[in-house]
Amino acid sequence: MSLGSHLQELQRKHQHLSEAVEEAQRHPGYDDLAIAEMKKQKLRIKEEIHRLSQN
Repeated sequence: MSLGSHLQELQRKHQHLSEAVEEAQRHPGYDDLAIAEMKKQKLRIKEEIHRLSQN
């Protein structure tokens, strides 16, 4: 997999997680721990995108 396609895949995953977090936050009964885990995962992906973009 090329760097460009890997970055695109990471960006797609980041966007998907953003949408999932927003959707979960609209439902008051949603598990706060699950939302926090999605946010952590989203941050890890963002950091990886940033790291790969710097090279």
